[in-house]
Amino acid sequence: MAQQPPVILITGGAQGIGKGVAAHFLDKGWRVVILDQNADAISACRQDFGDPDNLLLVTADVSREPDVASAVEEAARWGQGLDALVNNAGIADPDTGPIEMLELDQWQRRIDVNLTGAFLLAKYTVAHLRQRRGSIVNIASTRALQSEPNSEAYAATKGGLLALTHALAMSLGPDVRANSISPGWIDVTAWQADAPSEPQPLSATDHEQHPSGRVGKPEDVAAMVAYLVSPDASFVTGQNFVIDGGMTRKMIYEE
Repeated sequence: MAQQPPVILITGGAQGIGKGVAAHFLDKGWRVVILDQNADAISACRQDFGDPDNLLLVTADVSREPDVASAVEEAARWGQGLDALVNNAGIADPDTGPIEMLELDQWQRRIDVNLTGAFLLAKYTVAHLRQRRGSIVNIASTRALQSEPNSEAYAATKGGLLALTHALAMSLGPDVRANSISPGWIDVTAWQADAPSEPQPLSATDHEQHPSGRVGKPEDVAAMVAYLVSPDASFVTGQNFVIDGGMTRKMIYEE
């Protein structure tokens, strides 16, 4: 009997970085589960990807435990197991204004989606991942390592993801590996559900300020995810990988 293709579950996979990761794994022949709460983005994915047999689209809120439990059960049943989890879902806007004006519900919503969502997905997928000696990849941010003003809630959730990652690696090893990726500036314009037909191009300055010479693409993150969930990374766990074109290593002074 032919071996089943491996199965990957990607949260927040209907647009942005998550959609780029989903496209990469569909091209590699994996069975892909996209979990997203944005129904319009889910519909756009169905059109863009053509609703192939190796794609399951699930509408769910990662911050709600019943949603997560139901979605993971559906995904594991459809895929006859799970090989990898990518915790990508998150409220992406880091600027919440001055901290003295930050409402508790704004803070809590970011914690619930960006951090609690990753915990819930790990909680409900781990039994399936253990059976396949699978892998977890948490998508954090360079803002877990350095900050701009008025980004306390976002930075706290992304820093929490790094700590959650190494804690999971210690708790779940050797059966399940856990790593994180901290992207910098990734241009996701073309991967949004409401992407403009003629997007405004980035400037030469935008690209040149990166030591690598360009702004990042979702494909850059997808390539690292593919490595981390592959047998080639079997000795890699509890680590954070910065994908930012070198920006967190660049000394910047005002001229």
